[in-house]
Amino acid sequence: MTDRATANILLFMQKTAEDEALQAKLEALLGVGDGNISCESELDAEEAAVLKGSQAPVVAEFATSQGFAFTAADLVAVVEAFEKHQAGSLSDEDFTAFLGTALPPTTDEDHAEKVTNPLKRLSRYLGKTYLGLGANTDD
Repeated sequence: MTDRATANILLFMQKTAEDEALQAKLEALLGVGDGNISCESELDAEEAAVLKGSQAPVVAEFATSQGFAFTAADLVAVVEAFEKHQAGSLSDEDFTAFLGTALPPTTDEDHAEKVTNPLKRLSRYLGKTYLGLGANTDD
């Protein structure tokens, strides 16, 4: 799996929280859940099972049509990482390493406020959303 594919999967997942039309289309494709797969708490067991099963290629094709290119195998790997992290069998450090992100800085609040690099901003977002790190700071 490439870093780009992982980033596209995470961006697609994030977009499901922001875009109700996308959420509705994904819900229809999955046939379970609410179509919001934006984070561990929103990705329920039924959605995860379908995303890892026969619908993985359909979801990957749909996401690609929306501008988020990745393969079904990439999607399955990310969903499995989410499940392992939820279950506690994958540490925060291993989870962020797998996703290709770094833990956001937690000691230098001024630096965190000035982050302008899109990849660093994504890393901070993922750290806040998926790991709850630095959740009391604003973007």
